[in-house]
Amino acid sequence: MREWAAEVTVDSALARRLIAEQFPEVELRSLELIGEGWDTTVWLVDDEWVFRFPRRPYPVAGLENEIAYLPLLAPVLPLPIPNPAFAGQPSAAFEWPFYGCRFLPGRELADVSLDENARNGLARPLAEFLRTLHSLELDVVLPIDPVRRADMSFRVPKTRERLAELAELDLWEAPPIVGELLEAATGLPDPEPTAIVHGDLHLRHLLVDDEGRPSAVIDWIDLSRNDPSVDLALYWSSLPPQGRAAFLDAYGPVTDDQLLRARVLAVFLCGTLAVYGRHEVLPALEREALESLDRITRSG
Repeated sequence: MREWAAEVTVDSALARRLIAEQFPEVELRSLELIGEGWDTTVWLVDDEWVFRFPRRPYPVAGLENEIAYLPLLAPVLPLPIPNPAFAGQPSAAFEWPFYGCRFLPGRELADVSLDENARNGLARPLAEFLRTLHSLELDVVLPIDPVRRADMSFRVPKTRERLAELAELDLWEAPPIVGELLEAATGLPDPEPTAIVHGDLHLRHLLVDDEGRPSAVIDWIDLSRNDPSVDLALYWSSLPPQGRAAFLDAYGPVTDDQLLRARVLAVFLCGTLAVYGRHEVLPALEREALESLDRITRSG
């Protein structure tokens, strides 16, 4: 069984039942499946609302954090994020919580063709978004590095495993620089959880509009406290060198250790997305993830 396999899939009939039972004010004129990721099944309702349903137990705690804390973050961040308006409760029909929020239009990076200039254009708004997020002071209890994104004693071996899987599938052969990065990252000290972070900010979770401008940041299941570097994977995977310079100019100082952590994490995440894209027959995602791996490792 694949690591992203669902234990429970909310189909259209169950989604309609759950929403109708708990939120009769939602008209339910239409229902469209718009996402099945690792953690949730996502339905678009009436072209206006998005409802997210867990696929397995792991994301439940993160989804509860989304329900509790995204309404605090949404008004103060410079890009739109999901803002739960309907909080569904566990029931006899479905054992886990779920929620609905306004639909945020936009497309994944894999589904648009951005040239280098357009990619450079992502840098400043992304940096301003993360600078704002990472500087927030909220009196809330959040998990600390829940999936060990910043822990290189865990993340480096996991990255090696993913690289082996990429090679086995004949998807991508890591150049020598990757081994050098992993070796260097092995010696990094434990980071401090100094910031509120998205926690899983990769190329599927930054949406862009038809002009290629950032339009939303989605999927906050791993909202947590951590080293800010865990949110910098896109710095390496999606920005050209000029864009990286613009990002740092807008974001502010980032240490060499943080950039190294972010680069290792970017390799892991893009490798994971390439494997996922191959197995799930998502050629656009596979292609973007592989191009991102080349971008991460092509320049220092």
